[in-house]
Amino acid sequence: MYFYQYLFQNDTPFKTTIRNYTDSDFQQLIDIQKECFPPPFPSDLWWTEEQLENHVQLFPEGAICAEVDGELAGSITTLIVNNHGEAHTWEEITDNGSIGTHDPTGNALYVVDISVRPRYRKTGLGKLLMQALYHLVVELKLESVLGGSRMPGFEKVKDQMDPQVYLDRVIRGECIDPVVSFLMKAGRTPLKLMPNYLDDPESGNYGVLMQWKNPFFKKIKKI
Repeated sequence: MYFYQYLFQNDTPFKTTIRNYTDSDFQQLIDIQKECFPPPFPSDLWWTEEQLENHVQLFPEGAICAEVDGELAGSITTLIVNNHGEAHTWEEITDNGSIGTHDPTGNALYVVDISVRPRYRKTGLGKLLMQALYHLVVELKLESVLGGSRMPGFEKVKDQMDPQVYLDRVIRGECIDPVVSFLMKAGRTPLKLMPNYLDDPESGNYGVLMQWKNPFFKKIKKI
């Protein structure tokens, strides 16, 4: 994958290149994780070089980054799974981030991680990375994009409401969650809460299973 697009920051355009990441990008990808997920997010969930090597070996098409002026500004990592919305944890479905569970015969592109450096947020860069996935799903003729979203805004209200009430309020637009609301704006639809999805105190260890359905997908009818 390789294309570029102009985005804007404070009304100033900047050129963003979307491409597949390679071995030479590993240190920058790890640095991005540290910027995006500071404590209390567990540091042992940041990428390791071994995990990144698996990404580019097992499914290079799904290892995507955004580059601005020679520096990586964000990344998105995926694998293909055969999943129709069944309950799971992040560790189970992603092989703890190493994507050993990648199944080329599966039906869905699963989002392992999306990270955008804080200084590039609210520029549309995250949405551009998501759009790259939608193009990939159409190209590979898969049914959908799936992924478990964090909901870090729950941390501020966890003593006032249970997680389902919080998610319902986010869906209705009564609350803004930094991750769930962003993914909704990028085209993803919340399907359900998943308890114990990830070791993530800010989200109460919950994940939100979110989907984008490929509008061009046609199921083959069995005779």
